[in-house]
Amino acid sequence: MAKKQPKLPEKICIVCGRPFTWRKKWEKVWGEVKYCSDRCRRHRDGKTSDKGGES
Repeated sequence: MAKKQPKLPEKICIVCGRPFTWRKKWEKVWGEVKYCSDRCRRHRDGKTSDKGGES
């Protein structure tokens, strides 16, 4: 039988608009977290190009 996970806090990424949930590594800085991933953090200024991606 699977263990039921408690309801974790959620935020919306300011770059991609996707919801993401609390992670243990964000425990002390959850109030400052704005991005769901490193990719969104890198693209925070509106640039869409990535390694080898379209410009």
